[in-house]
Amino acid sequence: MIKNLRRAALAAALVVLPLLAPTPARAHDRAAETSTLPIAVAVDLLPLAAEVRSGYQRTSFKHWNAGQIPADGCNTRAEVLISEAIDPPEILPGCKLSGGRWWSYYDAKWVTAASALDVDHMVPLAEAWDSGASQWTAKRREAYANDLDAGTSLIAVSAASNRSKADQDPAEWLPPAVDVTCRYTSEWLATKLRWELTIDAVELEALTQLAEACPRTTVTYEPAP
Repeated sequence: MIKNLRRAALAAALVVLPLLAPTPARAHDRAAETSTLPIAVAVDLLPLAAEVRSGYQRTSFKHWNAGQIPADGCNTRAEVLISEAIDPPEILPGCKLSGGRWWSYYDAKWVTAASALDVDHMVPLAEAWDSGASQWTAKRREAYANDLDAGTSLIAVSAASNRSKADQDPAEWLPPAVDVTCRYTSEWLATKLRWELTIDAVELEALTQLAEACPRTTVTYEPAP
């Protein structure tokens, strides 16, 4: 019965998809479009598969690399911190950051020292590995771990909140700031869709429930090159 209802909801949502016309996106080696979908449709688009952790090593994902501007001396982590700062830090030689202020949306806290921040992979590296990245080339895993082309792939948050999350999916962990649950779910789905990652049965159940709790939320993503 539940499955039939989900299928009916998906069919109804797909009727209105032409109204959500994709918009032109940044130029890549292949044409890419940005799509915006109702959250329930986004959940249904993710392929279902068992997770496989076998062979995972964090070093399988090279990070942080030289970022988008290799000549500036700032790696990907630093570029995220610079771009997400509410009050910009001073950039010292060697891309050392001094001062600045950031909003950690996971736990609704201000952070005033770059050293107190982590740059979180929205879908953690281990979860990505479990969900399909184990089959990627090393180059694609590096691109995933340093994805600066999607604003929701890498998030500057308090070190405490990131370490609480660890490698857990939304069935196991959600931000302690409950008013951002819908935003977090949308960004999780956007990342999985962008990188064509799978979900397992437990994650699907959790995401379905979250979608029901966030009916007005949409998911916007651009397929990774």
